[in-house]
Amino acid sequence: MALFDLSGKAAVVIGGTTGIGRALSLGLADAGADVVASSRRIEQVDQIASAIEAKGQRTLRIESDVKNRASLLALRSAVLAEFGAVDILINCAGMIKRKPTLSLQEEEWSEILDTNLTGTLRACQVFGEPMLQRGAGRIINIASLSSFVGLFEVAAYGASKAAIASLTRSLAVEWSKHGVLVNAIAPGVFRTDINAHLLDHTERGQEFLMRTPMGRFGETVELVGLAVYLASAASSFTTGQIIAVDGGFLASGVNR
Repeated sequence: MALFDLSGKAAVVIGGTTGIGRALSLGLADAGADVVASSRRIEQVDQIASAIEAKGQRTLRIESDVKNRASLLALRSAVLAEFGAVDILINCAGMIKRKPTLSLQEEEWSEILDTNLTGTLRACQVFGEPMLQRGAGRIINIASLSSFVGLFEVAAYGASKAAIASLTRSLAVEWSKHGVLVNAIAPGVFRTDINAHLLDHTERGQEFLMRTPMGRFGETVELVGLAVYLASAASSFTTGQIIAVDGGFLASGVNR
């Protein structure tokens, strides 16, 4: 088998219907995996499922919510019934809200932490269980630049993403000896439908661009190679890593 070939593998991408999640879902399918991309909106699930099937790969159309463990358990049961195993899990579901920390309500803080951090934990627990029973599996979490540095007025998001980096390392320490490798991708600034206006028409977007040495924003397809690596036999001795794909952002000091 080629090092980067995912043929015969079954992947679940939580939050896999839009943005980075969509790009990774399609990228795994291109590498040969059967991919179940799930999110809360069934119409988006249908759209990505059709795109996966158009690539000749199998999928399922099932919605899920990372804040609802029962929905994740139902998704797991359906995937196991159809494919017999879950080889790859990617956790892409997340939310962000910009607000001065002094006025951030506890309910807002809790919602972001529950979605980004506890949601990732739920999915890792639910899908990690059959992986550990089989003695094989790959989990890829989505961290952030804010896992490493502070970003202005997104304290809850930053706290959740820093914690995802820690959770990734902790799970790697617990599970790697049992064949389940756990890593995270920390994307830099990538243009999506949601953030395009912010990046192109605000001072914040200009600052992000100035701080990125490559002088441009990322395209979501540029995350696919790393995801395929982490999901494949090529990464058989890679675990507990948080790998940035950021155009040099974290290396940057003074850029002008």
